[in-house]
Amino acid sequence: MKEKLKKIGKNRWELPMGSRKTEPKMRVPARLIGTKKIVDWAEDTAIEQLTNVTTLPGIVRYAVGMPDIHWGYGLPMGAVSAFDEEEGIISAGMTGFDINCGIRLIKTNLPYTEAAPKMRELINGLFRNVPSGVGSKSKLRLTPGQLEDVMTRGAGWAVESGFGGKDDLEHLEEGGAMAGADPSKVSNDAKRRGMPQAGTLGGGNHFLEVQRIDSLFDQKTADAYGLREGEIAVMLHCGSRGFGHQIATDYLRILDKAVKKYGINLPDRQLVCAPATSTEGQDYFAAMKAGVNYAFANRQVMTHKIRETFESVFKKSWQDMGMEILYDVCHNICKYEKHTVDGEARNLYVHRKGATRAFPPGHRDVPKAYRAVGQPVLIAGSMGTASYVLAGTEQAMIETFGSTCHGAGRCMSRKKAIKSYLGDEIKQALEREGKFVIATSPKVIAEEAPGAYKDVDEVIESVHGAGISLKVARMIPLAVAKG
Repeated sequence: MKEKLKKIGKNRWELPMGSRKTEPKMRVPARLIGTKKIVDWAEDTAIEQLTNVTTLPGIVRYAVGMPDIHWGYGLPMGAVSAFDEEEGIISAGMTGFDINCGIRLIKTNLPYTEAAPKMRELINGLFRNVPSGVGSKSKLRLTPGQLEDVMTRGAGWAVESGFGGKDDLEHLEEGGAMAGADPSKVSNDAKRRGMPQAGTLGGGNHFLEVQRIDSLFDQKTADAYGLREGEIAVMLHCGSRGFGHQIATDYLRILDKAVKKYGINLPDRQLVCAPATSTEGQDYFAAMKAGVNYAFANRQVMTHKIRETFESVFKKSWQDMGMEILYDVCHNICKYEKHTVDGEARNLYVHRKGATRAFPPGHRDVPKAYRAVGQPVLIAGSMGTASYVLAGTEQAMIETFGSTCHGAGRCMSRKKAIKSYLGDEIKQALEREGKFVIATSPKVIAEEAPGAYKDVDEVIESVHGAGISLKVARMIPLAVAKG
């Protein structure tokens, strides 16, 4: 399938309609954002998954693969697709299991020279205070009533409960809560899993990383974001934990029945969905929002723990250290958004799986502090390699439904990485470079080895060169805690 990609512009490739020879046929083309190297790295299976999405009812314009694309459940990770509000569908498979897996960046005014001598103490404290690992549980135990508040109010509940300040909410996507979440659409199994996990990092590719701002590419935008070269920042990557996973699992079963009920012809059962106007589709959307809000609250509680740890190590208040949230972006989410398609404003259900919103200057959903320069876009690298802050653009609105990539993207499965790398050796190699790594086990380090990911600089050049998000700052890791 990959050999059928045709170059249509700088860092732009297209699979035309008719590329699939099997039923169901493509309704729209598929596109890929990336350099020639990105195309060479892309798995044929991931490209085929992207074409599968183009066969679904009500899809608009084309399905978009980002440069971090890799094979996933149903839809590849690193993909965006939008569906008409009347004729389209909503899919749990195209949102993903880790609902609102996302990234938050916390700034500081600490210079590297002050932080460096305490880096090992700092990462040990962060690892101790922020529970991590598969099945990890928090000291915070939500009551059923508190969980219901978390589902509807997200990070707002956390702030009112003492985990941060109201100013934090201004710098979160959706203000830290999607409206319309309905706890009654969430199963008791999901609620049981959610009560003990608020404020936990989890496992897999989730991480908590202390970084140094290494380079600035756009001084005006960096100034608007409050980013200064040589200062310390903290990047947090996590989602809705077992709560969101259970919501996805529950609705995959419900939507599997809906596919049969509504006669939807699927190329892959993992793309189970329901018409956007159906009860099943809207029930999932309301439950998904509960998962989204849980993830916002989860990151907010961890932000409080991160600030407390910094206070303990540096003997200053977090306010004195300038530990403000730059921004918090969602991955693995479905949004109801207005976009211009062929000159017409249309309401669409935009599925972003392993993709990030990248709204432009002047957009009403960009925080006022950043509206003149565009939404901050947070792109994580791999453990041991750089991460980036970019800015959203009007080109993204025109071309990718206001979206860009979310990270480096895997080029090796976790299973293969475990066979290829030894966690202890990776840890030692990184520490020789001055980068401290702490994890629940060597296996976690092996499966997240830098060599298991694409070259993040090539990924960033892909989206920057395409103009769908523009480079602002580069951060290099100093210490990382893995689940």
